[in-house]
Amino acid sequence: MTFETLLTTERTDRHTRDGYWRNRVITDFLDEHADTTPDKVAFVDSRRSVTYAQLRHEVDRCALGLLGLGVGPGDVVSFQLPNWIEWVVLHYAATRIGAISNPLIPIYREREVGFMVGLARSKVIVVPREFRGFDHVTMVEKLRPDWPALEHVLVVGEPSWDDFVATPWEERRDPTELAALRPDPDDVTLLIFTSGTTGEPKGVMHTHNTVVAANDPLPARLGITADSVIHMASTLAHLTGFLYGARLPVQNGATGILQDVWNATRFVELVEEHGITYTSAATPFLHDLVAAPNLAAHDVSTLRRFCCMGAPIPRVLVREARAKLPGLVVVGGWGQSEDALVTLGIPGDPDDKIIDTDGYPWPGMRIRVVDDLGDELPPGTDGRLQVTGPFLFVGYAERLDATRACFDGEWFDTGDLANIDADGYLRISGRTKDVIIRGGENIPVAYVENVLYEHPDVAAVAVVGMPDPRLQERACACVVLNAGAELTFAGMREFLAGKGVAKQYWPERLEVLPELPRTPSGKIQKFRLRALVGEAP
Repeated sequence: MTFETLLTTERTDRHTRDGYWRNRVITDFLDEHADTTPDKVAFVDSRRSVTYAQLRHEVDRCALGLLGLGVGPGDVVSFQLPNWIEWVVLHYAATRIGAISNPLIPIYREREVGFMVGLARSKVIVVPREFRGFDHVTMVEKLRPDWPALEHVLVVGEPSWDDFVATPWEERRDPTELAALRPDPDDVTLLIFTSGTTGEPKGVMHTHNTVVAANDPLPARLGITADSVIHMASTLAHLTGFLYGARLPVQNGATGILQDVWNATRFVELVEEHGITYTSAATPFLHDLVAAPNLAAHDVSTLRRFCCMGAPIPRVLVREARAKLPGLVVVGGWGQSEDALVTLGIPGDPDDKIIDTDGYPWPGMRIRVVDDLGDELPPGTDGRLQVTGPFLFVGYAERLDATRACFDGEWFDTGDLANIDADGYLRISGRTKDVIIRGGENIPVAYVENVLYEHPDVAAVAVVGMPDPRLQERACACVVLNAGAELTFAGMREFLAGKGVAKQYWPERLEVLPELPRTPSGKIQKFRLRALVGEAP
């Protein structure tokens, strides 16, 4: 199948001419390092490790196996796996044959997975037999009748996957097929879903060129080399994990350490064990690190960079990190699934830039703030944040009209409110999209509200953020009930579970109110609800 995109020849020519699009795909880097450093460790997960030579062998065998299953260029391969080496193998194998990777966050459940795989028209889905107590196989079998395009289900930990990867496909198919299938770098390689700010998730499409370009500037700013040891605990199915966990090590011939379940105590052990030098994560992970009970008992001196994504970095947290890890540089950044990491702090910057801003744009990425008429605003003035540049996506799958509505010429309207200081540093000041950010994880408010509206006892509902010292925000459901009805917090959670809503989206507080504050036109005044739930419950 082929997804229509908004990629133009003019954009391709411009970014290629300017050197940002190098027309490389991730398997080009894999081949380079498998040839030059075959015995170097490429990835380590909680179960095993692979060298670059072993990784290439597994990737090529998996690629030939996918061909044997009928997967071809442009077909979608979905996988809902933890941060395991199998995740990396599948993505690189799909790339090898020009297929599109559709990674799914492991904590997604029926509603999210059902919609995403259906829209993607995936030909293959790969899931674990079980992860963190959840039966992924039963979920997939329940959803399978709704996916007419799906032809194969492979389960890691069961014969369907074990036999697949053990089959010597290189003896059944000519391995020279793979070179002929190397994709055009402007083809779509990634279909990654947002958390659904308007009621349904959006399938963000990236090409090989956009995601390679997004990683290219990191070595110069962050000191990443082939000797770096790069850690990732955020799911590889987030763009953060995808770029900086699954791909950044290979683009630089470095070693990647994958952590499938975040635990700060274990992370401290991993730093000492592997000499980890760099990690990217949501701000609460840094909070957990400095509070780790075993921090003083281990040598973590190799850890030099901690890039915080998705939420502001409290000043007190930076001070504590410096006190406990004097060699560590903490920087914050801002980005989205649609445009990758657009800004990041610069190591060595003064505190007013490191702590009080969301960083400085990467080379080639441009940002501006405009008013409601689309006119650019002067430095220090709040307005709508717009972005353009080589990292920008090429459209929402099957939603190109919605994509066009987000653009002002070449400029993508991010939905965020921000200002840019006189030195070009970004400060996010709010959001025009109705999203709660819980520890760097977006909670799609409209989606949760729509589900709660399905409850037979709920007459009206509004989900708003309430402040939290560690996670920055948590979700609170404010509801009005039908006459004579009752709803408890436990009952709300049971209802959401029955609807297949991912647990990280569940509100963590319930307020039953006689009415919701509204404007004369009937619009709910969420600022008043935020003030209400901001008080101690």
